[in-house]
Amino acid sequence: MSWLRRGRARSDAAQEAPPGTAQDDARDDARDGAAGDGGGGAQGAAQDPTRQPGAEDAAAPGRRAAQRRGGGPFDLSEVTDALPRVDLGALRVPALAGMELRLELEETTRRVVAATVGLAGSTAQLQAFAAPRTEGIWDQVREEITASVVKQGGAAEEVRGPFGTEVLARMPARTADGRTGHRPSRFIGVDGPRWFLRAVLSGPAAVDPAAARPLELLVSGCVVVRGTGAMAPRDLLVLTLPPGQAAAAAAAAAQRPPQVRQGPAGPVPPADAPDGRRSEPGAPA
Repeated sequence: MSWLRRGRARSDAAQEAPPGTAQDDARDDARDGAAGDGGGGAQGAAQDPTRQPGAEDAAAPGRRAAQRRGGGPFDLSEVTDALPRVDLGALRVPALAGMELRLELEETTRRVVAATVGLAGSTAQLQAFAAPRTEGIWDQVREEITASVVKQGGAAEEVRGPFGTEVLARMPARTADGRTGHRPSRFIGVDGPRWFLRAVLSGPAAVDPAAARPLELLVSGCVVVRGTGAMAPRDLLVLTLPPGQAAAAAAAAAQRPPQVRQGPAGPVPPADAPDGRRSEPGAPA
């Protein structure tokens, strides 16, 4: 596994205003704490004769999300395997042989806004966000990604994949010989307990199931560390350099500042990318 820390994302790469507030999430925490004292699901209701019939089980959305995720990605509380992973703070990424890991920085704040993994000729850009306790955000984000891609002159369609409904986007792009072509990107969204993980597959993995398999396995092995603090929905979860890697990553950092265009729940690939090998957040690397 090799390390690079790529250039900086401009300040316009900041996330758009989330539809909720940290106070809303804090109220969810308090409500869940009160509901959780009596147990979870149908078993908790049976043990608490004072519970009103039909009362919402605050833990149920998290359990349903875990059932939909099946074999991953995982919440930290769900991990039982010993798979070696790279600790990036809010995200732990499987350490696979031959992969290249790049971290993207926001220019003004110097915070890490995304991690991009290169493997077997394709890339997966990973971002983790806070989400409401009671519902996922992927359905809404999917619609916003589609609208943004179409607005930029591209095409997008919803397709079924191993993680559920995905968005296959095709953005206009100039080829190496100057002609106009299209660059495919595959947007994967996974709702977890109070978090949302977005992966963007680029290169052959965007359209070739066989080429996508190594990155799909990587995404399914990811672990999200949400933390217990109140956060506004769609706030980026903080990514950090792993212990002992800061010096090596700084030495290998590229100097070219990336060009990023703001999009829903994270940047969306610019329509004027000269080719399919971009390294900034939200675009092929």
